Amino acid sequence: MTTYRDRADAGRMLSERLTALIGEPDVVVLGLVRGGVPVARVVAERLGAPLDVLVVRKLGMPWAREVAFGALGPGGVQVLNDAVASRLSSDEIAEVSHREQTELERRERLYRGGRAQLDLTGRTAVIVDDGLATGATARAAVEVVRQLGARRVVVAVPVGAQEAYELLTAEADQVICAQRPPDFGAVSVYYDDFHEVSDEEVTEALTATA
Repeated sequence: MTTYRDRADAGRMLSERLTALIGEPDVVVLGLVRGGVPVARVVAERLGAPLDVLVVRKLGMPWAREVAFGALGPGGVQVLNDAVASRLSSDEIAEVSHREQTELERRERLYRGGRAQLDLTGRTAVIVDDGLATGATARAAVEVVRQLGARRVVVAVPVGAQEAYELLTAEADQVICAQRPPDFGAVSVYYDDFHEVSDEEVTEALTATA
C-alpha cells in the first residue's frame, strides 16, 4: 500500500495510469469539488488537457444525510435513486433539492467566475476525485456527465474501496483506480496531508490552468 504525500502527489501517480489519453482529442478533466480538484489539476497538466470542475450535490435523506436518494448537477440535471427516493414524500424531496440546488448554484457562480457553462457534448470526460469510499458521489457524477452529453466517461482515482470500484465499472466506460486495499477504511488514511480543500484552492487551480 502506498501513502500519498498530498493530493498533488496522488495526481502525479494517477497520471501514470492515464498516459493512453495523451493526445486524444476532446478530452476534458473534471475535478469533483472540492477534494478532487488538486488531483485533477496535476492530471490535466500531465495529459495536456483542459481542467474544469464538476459540482455534484448529493441529495441526502432528511434524517440521514449520508444516505443519498439522488444527486444534482449543473444545467438542471437531477438524478434520483427511485428505490430510495420512494421512501420520501414529494414535499421532502423538494425541500432537500431546493437546499442543495442553492448550494450548487453558489459554488457554480464562485468556481466558474463568468466562464461558460460546462458543455461535454461529444467529449471524453475524465472524472477525478481524491478517493472512492462508497462511490456514491462518483456514480452520480457519471450520470450527470452523461446527461451533459459526454461521449465517453472515465473515472480516475488514486485509491478506492473494491466494492465502490466494482459498482462504478458497471456504469462508467472505464474506471482507473491506482490502489484498491482489501481493508479500505477511509480515504484520508492514504494521505499524509489530507487537509480540507478551500474554495480559494479550487479557484486558484482553475485560474492557473486556464
